[in-house]
Amino acid sequence: MGYWEISLTNIKRYLKNHIFIITMEYLDFELPIKEVQEQLLKCEIIGNESDIDVTDTCSKLEMKLKKIKEKIYGNLTPWQRVQLSRHPSRPYTLDYIKALCGDTFLELHGDRNVKDDKAMIAGLGKIKYQTFMFVGTQKGYNTVTRKYRNFGMANPEGYRKALRVMKSAEKFNIPIVCLVDTPGAYPGQEAEERGQGEAIARNIFSMLSIKVPIIILIIGEGASGGALGIGVGDKILMLENTWYSVISPESCSSILWRSWEYKEKAAESLKLTAQDMKKSKLIDKIIKEPLGGAHQNREKMFSIIESEITKSFLELEKLSTDELISLRRNKFEKMGIFKN
Repeated sequence: MGYWEISLTNIKRYLKNHIFIITMEYLDFELPIKEVQEQLLKCEIIGNESDIDVTDTCSKLEMKLKKIKEKIYGNLTPWQRVQLSRHPSRPYTLDYIKALCGDTFLELHGDRNVKDDKAMIAGLGKIKYQTFMFVGTQKGYNTVTRKYRNFGMANPEGYRKALRVMKSAEKFNIPIVCLVDTPGAYPGQEAEERGQGEAIARNIFSMLSIKVPIIILIIGEGASGGALGIGVGDKILMLENTWYSVISPESCSSILWRSWEYKEKAAESLKLTAQDMKKSKLIDKIIKEPLGGAHQNREKMFSIIESEITKSFLELEKLSTDELISLRRNKFEKMGIFKN
């Protein structure tokens, strides 16, 4: 074996052993996990490349890693959940759709008025033998795609596209699945000129009367009217490490304290986590994520989401059209009513 072949073999082995560290991004509160993870990988490399028995050491490090993960992820603050919902490795709308539907997904474009909004995904897809109309906000994976997707902030034409395809689904008796992950509707001047507020309000009004089942999934950020514009449905499900609120913690902090420094306090006060939403009866169910977040085990997360969509649809399809609309309207009419 020549020099270059030996070097190439060593490089491949090194990359294989270090691929997790290379690709994984850690949040500030996850740094203790990173430290132990790196120790464990080094231990495994030593064991693979020498005759030293490191089985006992590796086992102890694995136990230590498990305990640290359970301690950190079992006691997350609201702000830490906000951070997890924004994790760059977290699955986005198209990741879920492709995993659930495969090659059956057919994307639909345009609002038939202005243009096609790349921040809003819409299209038909099958989960097993059932066709669904999927609608969702899409973020980017890097600088180029984030700009292309406008950072997941839809314009009025995005909400009008969403309503157009939902009306089509109603016409052909196809259930609707909405995936919400947005920092908010686009607040630019051109969006306001084209009627951003009107488009969102019309969606909310119209979705209360659509005659097919609507399943809402909060898979990341659920900010303000940008989320509500595709957030009215019969079943509202939130992933464990997501948030849903009228305003982001940073914006709230800027308004109240004229600084972003109080974002942690704002996140606590806003009661924006899935646990808070369930307690306030604003959502129907919290979907548990793999330990550490949806990005830690994508395949498991996709399987859980598929199961939840199927289960919700089977419950809703038993209802008549009148029952469906009546229950949906009653759900939202009761929100915000408190008794002393």
